[in-house]
Amino acid sequence: MGYSFESRVRFSESGEDGRLTLPSVIDYFQDCCMFQTDSIRQGQRDLLKRNRMWVISGMQIIIHRFPEEGEHIVTTTMPYRLRGIVGLRNHLLQTSEGEILAEGDSQFTFLDSTTGLPAKLTPEDLEGYVLDEKLPTEFPPRKILLPSVMETKEPFTVQIHNLDANRHVNNCEYVRMALDLIPKGTVIRTMRAEYKMQGRLGDVICPRVGAGEGRTVISLDDQAGKPYAVVELQQQQKTEGSAEECWKN
Repeated sequence: MGYSFESRVRFSESGEDGRLTLPSVIDYFQDCCMFQTDSIRQGQRDLLKRNRMWVISGMQIIIHRFPEEGEHIVTTTMPYRLRGIVGLRNHLLQTSEGEILAEGDSQFTFLDSTTGLPAKLTPEDLEGYVLDEKLPTEFPPRKILLPSVMETKEPFTVQIHNLDANRHVNNCEYVRMALDLIPKGTVIRTMRAEYKMQGRLGDVICPRVGAGEGRTVISLDDQAGKPYAVVELQQQQKTEGSAEECWKN
């Protein structure tokens, strides 16, 4: 089922609690997608030769447990729909024994890399893909509703370390930015992200934060108030000593 690769949780991927961080989970899911598309010659370099590219438009992640540093893990990606201009994937992070640590669902849009406009998938673009069944997991809705009250936070500028090979802000970086705006030690169980537009080097990000009913929503806006990304983090009460704790950093 799907495409998988094995690894161990590295010290560099762990937070101060010695567990894999939420951004590292996203990185594993993203890397697995890249490995899978490279393996069927539909990777980033292959697509750019045809002036095509995938960009992520949304992701939902449910955390069951963050693994500890040194644990053996398996990351799997499962494309389950490729139609029109849209690609949908599920993701799994498991132990080598099969325990499910995290589940994900992501949405991608297919673009013409020269114009930035949506491009319809062709038989050539679909070659090599084998579609899987969608996971039975009930993921949160893709659309994030903003709280009625949002507090404006200090603006900051996009730095070069926020960029990826496409020269815009990597999707995981927006989640890192959001995590910096919530209380330290917050226990995260569910993450949702909507990616609205691409941020570039030197752009000024003006965050707004709203909280309530066990969730925090962070809108990362440009100076005109248009969001680059909206991130929702749902948390639970911290339980000292619990083996099921899921820390944000």
